[in-house]
Amino acid sequence: MELDRDALQRKVHALYAKEHAELGAAGTLEHLERAEQWQLGNTLCAGGVLVFPHAGVHDCGYQVAACVQAALDSGAEDVVVLSVLHAFTPAMEAARVAVAAGADPAQFEFWGIQGPGIAGRREWQGDHALISWRHFWRAELERRGIKPGKAPRVHERYPYLAGGQPQNLPGIDELARLMEAAAVVSTADPFHHGIGYGDAPADTYDHDAAGLAHAKAVIEAGIKLLEAGDYAAYNQHCVEAKSDARDTGQVYRYLRGPMTGLVLDTSYTDSSELYDQPKPTWVAGALIEWQLVS
Repeated sequence: MELDRDALQRKVHALYAKEHAELGAAGTLEHLERAEQWQLGNTLCAGGVLVFPHAGVHDCGYQVAACVQAALDSGAEDVVVLSVLHAFTPAMEAARVAVAAGADPAQFEFWGIQGPGIAGRREWQGDHALISWRHFWRAELERRGIKPGKAPRVHERYPYLAGGQPQNLPGIDELARLMEAAAVVSTADPFHHGIGYGDAPADTYDHDAAGLAHAKAVIEAGIKLLEAGDYAAYNQHCVEAKSDARDTGQVYRYLRGPMTGLVLDTSYTDSSELYDQPKPTWVAGALIEWQLVS
């Protein structure tokens, strides 16, 4: 049965609205306070990159908040947020599948980088990946007493169809200039797993200690490929791991240069209800720190 991507997108947005309403001011503060166990501003000051999930906010909000706090602590006047662009239309999904199979990304209209202030495509406007980031950004500014006009400038960018060749993405040179003096963070859910994501029941893990250990190992395998700068292999890894970081990962590794990555923390969200599928159907999120190789 073919996935109804329009219906799924509506359902995802409704779920995010519900979960953020449930979170409220008290829940938001709890996540912000929990995030303080990490002090990662220096990583961004030194040109590194932080990656946060965009799964259920109850499950991973504190990881998002840790990156918000790091961006503010970095002292940067500009913050670039490299976001996943989800394939919520059949044409976008078909292009992504074709490129993963070796097709030239340039033949697809979606090839390039979207975002506020960039002329052209507008699929980014319907994406949910940065809803929690925006939420915690506003909340942390308020908590610190920073007026919006005095806050760092945030630039959202959504690359699509890097296809193992991030250097060829339209707009990559402009993004490189934007990132030069900016703090850079990114979002990804690097491991989708279970029956609802097409895994055979006999091959599935529950989201218990063993399942999370497996997810971490898979995520770390992808990190190793990016460390090596093997973009084509990383693109294929993302297909197999069902990671939505295939474009963002290639872009920040290419633009920042050699880095080492470390999983600081993992979380998970049960998505069986979202997809109306049996358990186990879940996504693993991770707080990942990338440091420049000196």
